[in-house]
Amino acid sequence: MLADDQPTWGDRVVAALLRGREASRRRNAGRRPGARVLTATVCAIAAFLVVLSTVNARGSDLRPARNTDLVSLVADQSRRNAELTRQVTDLRAQVDALSAAENASNGSDLSSQLQTQEQEAGLTAVTGPAVSVTLDDAPSSVQLSGVDADLLVVHQQDIQTVVNALWSGGAEAMTIQGQRVISTTGIKCVGNTVVLHGVPYAPPYVISAIGDQNRLEAALGGSTAVQIYRQYVDAYGLVYEEGREESVTFPAHEGSLDLQHARALGGSASPR
Repeated sequence: MLADDQPTWGDRVVAALLRGREASRRRNAGRRPGARVLTATVCAIAAFLVVLSTVNARGSDLRPARNTDLVSLVADQSRRNAELTRQVTDLRAQVDALSAAENASNGSDLSSQLQTQEQEAGLTAVTGPAVSVTLDDAPSSVQLSGVDADLLVVHQQDIQTVVNALWSGGAEAMTIQGQRVISTTGIKCVGNTVVLHGVPYAPPYVISAIGDQNRLEAALGGSTAVQIYRQYVDAYGLVYEEGREESVTFPAHEGSLDLQHARALGGSASPR
């Protein structure tokens, strides 16, 4: 509890407003009386509203932290998405086992075809040499006058630029933040995070691709969009790091394979 002689938060605000009114009065001493009266009236109304809010709040926050609620909501939904993903993976494994057993009992030779299709769809783990690219925001200490803050952070199009370059370089499999990328994978910016398969991620963003390392690096180096991003790296301090990994294992894709929206391109389906 505050001592009797200690000013409350409302008292301090009122005092600050009165002090501001006094300073404004001195600045406007040379103005017409009507303007001075109007200024004094506005300050008095503001002081009254502050005191009224303080009394009604009774120590509580009249505007609760909605951002905190949003963070909690995102965290809860992310956990739910992860749980549903595990359930989908378990059910898919059961379906695959039942399909294999049925094919074996009928003497069908569909198992090898099914396995090939699963590999192409990213539903099986894969191992091989890889090239990895790390993207990150500029350090918080970088504050350039006249530069839009959006130029100092990584956006979804920057990640897509690297992904597209790696695909064009013959990538056989890919992950972002350790999650397997498949044909229906979408990269979305939500606030200051990137959402992948319903899970939000903060930077740094790591994109890895298995394939011919020379071709992958050449594709990155020859991409005009990647070159533009690297100009921002040099100018504003964003991060672009590229490296090789001799042998890595990418997990199988977990989660839904539903395709909600699709349109044939030129009369035939587009692979990407």
